Amino acid sequence: MTNPLLDTSDLPPFDRILPEHVGPAMATILADNRAAIAALADAPATWEAVPAVLEALQDRLDQAWAPVSHLNAVVNNEAWREAYNAALPQLAAYGTELGQNEALFRVYSALEASPAFAGYSRAQQQAVRHALRDFRLSGIGLPAAQKQRFAAIQETLAELTSAFSDAVLDATQAWELVLPDASRLAGLPPSALALLAALAQQKDVQGYRITLDFPSYIAVMTHAHDRALRETVYTAFVTRASDQGPQAGRFDNSARMVEILRLRQEEAALLGHANYAEMSLVPKMADSPQQVTDFLSDLAVRTRPGALRELEELRAFARELGLDELRPWDVTYASEKLKEKKYAVSQEQLRPYFPAPKVISGMLQIAERLYGLTIRERHDVVTWHDDVTYYEISEHGEVIASFYLDPYARAGKRGGAWMADCRVRRRRADGTLQKPVAFLTCNFNPPVDGQPALLTHDEVTTLFHEFGHGLHHMLTRIEVAAVSGINGVAWDAVELPSQFHENWCWEPEALALISGHVDTGAPLPGPLLEKMLAAKNFQSGLMMLRQIEFALFDMELHQQTAFDEGTVQRVLDAVRARVAVLVPPAFNRFQHGFTHIFAGGYAAGYYSYKWAEVLSSDAFSRFEEEGVM
Repeated sequence: MTNPLLDTSDLPPFDRILPEHVGPAMATILADNRAAIAALADAPATWEAVPAVLEALQDRLDQAWAPVSHLNAVVNNEAWREAYNAALPQLAAYGTELGQNEALFRVYSALEASPAFAGYSRAQQQAVRHALRDFRLSGIGLPAAQKQRFAAIQETLAELTSAFSDAVLDATQAWELVLPDASRLAGLPPSALALLAALAQQKDVQGYRITLDFPSYIAVMTHAHDRALRETVYTAFVTRASDQGPQAGRFDNSARMVEILRLRQEEAALLGHANYAEMSLVPKMADSPQQVTDFLSDLAVRTRPGALRELEELRAFARELGLDELRPWDVTYASEKLKEKKYAVSQEQLRPYFPAPKVISGMLQIAERLYGLTIRERHDVVTWHDDVTYYEISEHGEVIASFYLDPYARAGKRGGAWMADCRVRRRRADGTLQKPVAFLTCNFNPPVDGQPALLTHDEVTTLFHEFGHGLHHMLTRIEVAAVSGINGVAWDAVELPSQFHENWCWEPEALALISGHVDTGAPLPGPLLEKMLAAKNFQSGLMMLRQIEFALFDMELHQQTAFDEGTVQRVLDAVRARVAVLVPPAFNRFQHGFTHIFAGGYAAGYYSYKWAEVLSSDAFSRFEEEGVM
């Protein structure tokens, strides 16, 4: 029987892919690729002879690895984790080998220097320039012993970052609090109680089950009157995968963080950079760590006075609620109550107007109108879970792209929201066009008791954000894989389309399409819309300062050159002393779950969210001037 991961049809055969297919598929593809690459050593310096061949080889590998990486994230279990983690060192070794291939480097250098280069398309030229940059970032110029060390670092980092992510998922799923009745859940709305009851039923227990998955966590933190309950849940959440809290030491990421940082610094030093932050900016828009730090520090100075006013207002209001001292587990709860008092609007009030099917349908209609598209769901495509839907995007009657949408939280699925590519748009050697395919993943409250899932407006914004990333990937016109879609885009610009698309969540014309009462279908009433818009910037200073704190922590941490077990906390504490107005308790271990920088692509790059927000605001201003639709 053939290995489904070697199937190069347009879509992965999710009904046939099993963890045991991963090892043999990777071994086959990597062996085939190595043999083909060895034959390129004497190839002429032309696009067709080398970059086009390498693109096809890489695409075959990507087509096999994309579903593996995705399934490990969305249906994670021991078998998938084992198969995924076993393949990581092999892939890292292969990637470094490719990046340190002298023969290929010579061909690409000759290609850039050739008279024919001027006749290549801009996409081809950019792909060649990026390849030469990446050769240098892979240690092409290092002596043999240092090349070996660089390769070893890459392999170890791949294993450590995956283990970091696994620990966060395990810690999240290992904690629960079962309550026999609703007596401690006063304040929770019916939607939240139904969720906690459904979580209990999943484990065949009576009553209500609180977990650290975000929908459950945020429901308690926002609505539970029981302060001690909020403290318990907060403490469990902010100490995940750390040396503190109810699971202290069990999934501890402390040593992993130090080792990841040491290896990143060693890698940067091998390549002649002062620190990892400096190295990470080579392919980004920002020129230097100092420029980023100045940008963030300036934002912090401008934001802090407003944030302090917001905090003082919140503290004064908390006293009205009988909370003499505002503690971290009170902040979300008191903020929601204050918002209700000031604007007579709450996320729960809005939730019935945002049933997930209506929001998704409206979001697709908005994209259709903005970009001249037709987007249709297909029911005959195999997916990995019943919650998942599949859509095709057409332009002028021709299918140009497609995507899978997996919107709801469940056991074995990593938290957060993200877009990943399943297939990239490229022109194949036979002249046919490979169409882009995206994975869009969120973790919203699932449907309960036969009712559709009801989204908060924050969740609607998250959905639009990820769809923006997806459109960036899918609506590309480029036919060279290395610079198609999100590929080759400077990381500090990659959040531009996602943040740009969030704007439509606040526009009356768009809200008419994405909202409709779950029972009556009635649109969001004018007075409620006005209240929602009035509350749009509620506590925006506090939220901005929090993001700046994370970004400065990330950038300053990756400018350190020596690391011990106390470094991470010291850097975080120093940033908070300068920037934060709300300092968390000493046991808070936010950093131990900061997967963006320790297991994602945002190391020395978390500032991208703020950097790209400036770009997206500029872009949206055109629509504000000329009509948002």
